[in-house]
Amino acid sequence: MENILLRDKVAELEGYFAAGGYRALKKALAMTPAAVIDEVKKSGLRGRGGAGFPAGLKWSFIPGDAPGPRYLVCNADEGEPGTFKDRELILKNPHALLEGMAIAGHAIGAASGYIYIRGEFAAEAVKLEKAIAAARAKGFLGRNILGTGTDFELHVHRGAGAYICGEETALLESLEGFKGQPRLKPPFPAVKGLFASPTVINNVETLAAVPAIIERGGDWYAAIGNGKSTGTKLFCVSGPVNKPGVYELPLGVTFKELLEKSCGGLQEGKRLKAVIPGGSSTPVLTAEEAWLVKLDYESLAAAGSMLGSGAVIVIDHGQCMVKLLQVLARFYHHESCGQCTPCREGCGWLEKLLNRLESGRGTKKDIDTIVSVAENMMGRTICPLADAMAMPAISFVKKFRSEFEAHAAGRCCPPDAPVKH
Repeated sequence: MENILLRDKVAELEGYFAAGGYRALKKALAMTPAAVIDEVKKSGLRGRGGAGFPAGLKWSFIPGDAPGPRYLVCNADEGEPGTFKDRELILKNPHALLEGMAIAGHAIGAASGYIYIRGEFAAEAVKLEKAIAAARAKGFLGRNILGTGTDFELHVHRGAGAYICGEETALLESLEGFKGQPRLKPPFPAVKGLFASPTVINNVETLAAVPAIIERGGDWYAAIGNGKSTGTKLFCVSGPVNKPGVYELPLGVTFKELLEKSCGGLQEGKRLKAVIPGGSSTPVLTAEEAWLVKLDYESLAAAGSMLGSGAVIVIDHGQCMVKLLQVLARFYHHESCGQCTPCREGCGWLEKLLNRLESGRGTKKDIDTIVSVAENMMGRTICPLADAMAMPAISFVKKFRSEFEAHAAGRCCPPDAPVKH
C-alpha cells in the first residue's frame, strides 16, 4: 500500500504543496472543531509515542468552557533506546507535522503550539524552524490562517537530552523552565497542563497522520490495519538485519514479514534469538514467540509485550542477554530523575546486581533478587520509568534464566538450541 507519512519529494514546502499538502488544513478550517475531533475518533488513530491512547478521545478531554488559553504540544523528544522514527519523519516530511498541528490546534481551540524537540536533534530543529517560516510566509501558520480568522502560532523548543522529558508532564515542566520531573496526576494536562492551562500533548507521528485522516476520511484510515489497531505505523528496526531502518507498514503486519520482506532477513550466519518489539522498555520476546506475532497493540499485548514506539530491536544468538540487560539498567539508572524512591533506588540496585553477574561475582540468589526488586518497582512511581526498567528485567530473567544462572556459576552463556521457523 502507499505510504501516508514517509513519502518522496515532500521535505520542502513546494514539494509538499504539489503533493496536496495543506488541503486538509483548508478542509478542517471549514469544519467545526467538534467535527474534526469526531473524524479523528472515527479513524481510530492512537498515540504513536508508546501509550497507544486514542488521539481523538484525548482531544475531547479539553473542557469546552475552560477560560483562558489552550495549548498544543508536540513531543519530539524521542529518547526511547531503539527509536529513531520521529527524527526521520521531521527530516523527510516536516510539513505533515505542521499541518497536523494546525488542524489539532483548530480542533481544541489552541492558538499556540510548541514542538519540544530533543536537544541532540540539531539538524532536525533547524529543519523545523525553516519549515515553520515557509508555512507562515504562505499563510498556513500564524495569524488569520488562510483568511479564516483562525490563529495558530508554532514554536520550536529544544530540550537538553533528558530521557525523562519524554514523559508528558516532565516535558511540560521543562518547557516552563523548571527541572524535568513528572507531575502528580490528577490534574491531568487536559485540565491543567502548560502554564496551568488546558493542554494536549501528542507524538510527532500521531500528529503527522492527521492531515491524511481529515483529507481522506476517518473511515478510510480505520480500514487500514488490524482491528482496533488502525492505520500505518513507523517501525524502527535495528540489530543484525540486512537492511535496518524505518519502515511504514500497516499495523498488524507480522514480525516475519517485517524482517524478511522489508529488512531483507538476518545477516549471513546470524540466527534469531530474541526480539524487543517496541523499544527498550517493552518486555522481550523469544524467537519462537516473535516469529509469527502480529505487530499491533492487541496482538503484542496478548503475546506478553507491547507495541510501544514501534522500535524493533533484533537480537541474535551471539548476544548475551545478561550483558544486554546490564546496558539497559545502566541507562535507566542514569536517566531516572530521582523523584521516586522505588525508581531511584530500584534502578541503581538492578544495575549493581547485573554488574556483579556480568563480572562473574554474582550468585544464584542475585537472580531472584533482580526479579523481586523489579516486581516491587512496578506501579509504584509517579511516571512509568520504573516500569520501563522493571518489565525488561522480569522478562529477560524469565525467558533466559539459564544465561543468568551460567553467569552466577562463573561460566559463559550456554549455547541455545537453534530456532526452527
